[in-house]
Amino acid sequence: MANKTINTKKWFKISLIAYAVLIVAGIIMTIAFGPKLDINFSGGTKISYEYEGEINEKDLKATIGKVLDKEFTIGKNTSLAGDANYIVITLAGKDSVSAEIQEKITTSLEKDFSDNKISLRDSESVSPSVASNFFIKSLVAVLITAILVVVYVGIRFRKIGGVSASLTAFCALILDLLVAFFMCVIFRLQIDMNFMAVVLTILGYSLNDTIVIYDRVRENRRIYPNITLAENMDLSVSGTIVRNIVTTTTTVCAVLTIIVVSEIFGLTTLRSFSIPMVFGLISGCFSSLFVSGPLWVIYKEKFAKKK
Repeated sequence: MANKTINTKKWFKISLIAYAVLIVAGIIMTIAFGPKLDINFSGGTKISYEYEGEINEKDLKATIGKVLDKEFTIGKNTSLAGDANYIVITLAGKDSVSAEIQEKITTSLEKDFSDNKISLRDSESVSPSVASNFFIKSLVAVLITAILVVVYVGIRFRKIGGVSASLTAFCALILDLLVAFFMCVIFRLQIDMNFMAVVLTILGYSLNDTIVIYDRVRENRRIYPNITLAENMDLSVSGTIVRNIVTTTTTVCAVLTIIVVSEIFGLTTLRSFSIPMVFGLISGCFSSLFVSGPLWVIYKEKFAKKK
């Protein structure tokens, strides 16, 4: 059996090293640069303009900089049909723009880029207090979702140690979410509602892969009652690895298509969804195979020795 199965304990050690390196790099990047929060989470103002033709981003910054004395960012998007171009000016944090300043920005843009027929599309302002409350509520919603799915794992697999299975699955979920978060920091992507959608999707995919493995463990326990927990996990992972990899690969390919299309059409707002989603899905597959399962075996073996 040993020659035909994957040594999950060996891969568990490799996984820990890989995750440790990634987490340390992510922490360093977070300390050095900090996460970029959307105005819905940090407060601020977002102004959107529609224009025609081509506009140089440096020229845009120069024109807007004459009016604004605060730090701002500029994003350029294009509609899927390619018939409309958009400029998005964002001031995050406590910085806000009054209606008078917005009017001056619009006037300056219309003057300096008269050939591009720039027109105000919409503007949005969020106070820091409202943004912080919304951010806390979003985190609570994600936490409740994670707890509920972990409780589900504990109930479904109570015959093989539901509490330990749910706790190790939760550890793998934490790693996956950290990977998605650090990818946003490394690629300088905004933490916005797209990221919250990524978090919930990763929770579902990662947990589903873990459930498949635990289900195989329960089945192999009935078929091979005399094998050890470690041998059972090796056999279970070996029997599900192809299925998990294929499922993740097909989903990642779909998300990569979104990345390609968004870059071609300049849909920069989709980056905060597609890029962390790709890395989160890959991490979810990897952690389900080589973290949650082997960690569960280690916990059960140590618990059995103490008992």
